[in-house]
Amino acid sequence: MKITWLGHASFRMEVADAVLLIDPWLAGNPSFPDDSRAVALAGATHILLTHGHFDHTSEVDAIAKETGATVVGIPELCALFDAGETIEFNKGGTVDLNGAHVSMVQATHSSSVGAGYAGTEAGYMIKGDGHMVYVSGDTDIMADMGWMGEFYQPDIGILCCGGHYTMGMEGAAFAARKYFDFKTIIPCHYKTFPLLAQSAQPLVDALPDVNVLTPEVMDVIDI
Repeated sequence: MKITWLGHASFRMEVADAVLLIDPWLAGNPSFPDDSRAVALAGATHILLTHGHFDHTSEVDAIAKETGATVVGIPELCALFDAGETIEFNKGGTVDLNGAHVSMVQATHSSSVGAGYAGTEAGYMIKGDGHMVYVSGDTDIMADMGWMGEFYQPDIGILCCGGHYTMGMEGAAFAARKYFDFKTIIPCHYKTFPLLAQSAQPLVDALPDVNVLTPEVMDVIDI
């Protein structure tokens, strides 16, 4: 499994025979180097969406047309794009994306495209290559993390932690300790804007027994 942070809440994940682009926001993303676009998108098979906000979906149509990748997410959100093939499913469902088994789970946030309804926010559990990855999406701490951690038993957490719009570093650390048994955590949704936390060091310090990775944008994590 290879995971590449594309800045903000965007990731590239190579797992099984899939290349997943999770909430890909490249053009206009202050964290993403424009000259890395071709590398970030190379071989993409699916675009996995957590919710409708611009910093997660503004490039869906462009990237889908550029790569031919299938858009995957909650039905009301997928219906808003004119990007060709889609796979629509909902919370509790699991889809097989070229051998990567992706289950949609709860999140607590909001979801819209412009002023339009875009379904509800979600997170994902992604199983493949001997790992279970929890992609939190944009969320606060929630009691549902209890059963999610027990049922799916993820060993890797990709957690929003920038504060203001999502849980912050302290909240992400609390959730990780209380609800999960992560071996590895990759923080996201921080550093992008002045309103957000600028360092993940508080998360690192709060979880001394967890491998909290803080890669630079476009660094490839091979797990």
